[in-house]
Amino acid sequence: MNLPNKLTVGRIIAVPFFVVLYMLGYNLIAFVLFIAASLTDMLDGKIARKYNLVTNFGKIMDPLADKILVYSAFCLMVDNGLVPGWMLIIILAREFAIAGMRTVAASEGIVIAAGMSGKIKTVLQMIAVPLLLLVNVQELTSVMPVITMLAEGFLWASLIMTIYSGIEYIVKNKTVFSM
Repeated sequence: MNLPNKLTVGRIIAVPFFVVLYMLGYNLIAFVLFIAASLTDMLDGKIARKYNLVTNFGKIMDPLADKILVYSAFCLMVDNGLVPGWMLIIILAREFAIAGMRTVAASEGIVIAAGMSGKIKTVLQMIAVPLLLLVNVQELTSVMPVITMLAEGFLWASLIMTIYSGIEYIVKNKTVFSM
């Protein structure tokens, strides 16, 4: 297994540790772990492209690892009200719809590549989550209004980009519906 794929697997392995830290209220440590895991997403892609280490495993597992990491955090945050449940439903519905389209397309030998809007959506989500984690860090009470405003802004921006990118995928790949 090459280094980019090891980083992807590491991101998946980090998720249960992140979940436990969050559930135990260690938000600052969960924040650090989430940031580190998120950075592996950027790093594994750069290494894979630079050294021609792109693999089918990486093409499938890298975006899946991102989703596992981010949506685990969002699920936890629904429980304590940081993320509205309806918002998570929209986000997950988009993911399932696009995954379904990709599966149908793949069965016909067609690959639906990730678009720029989907990548932007992921980046916005990976910024929103750590900001949301900081909302409950007591040591930051003096800057809490700013952190809360930023967290909510990035959460809403990620939702808007989720909807936009979902529509874009459907429009660009509408032929999948006739297969």
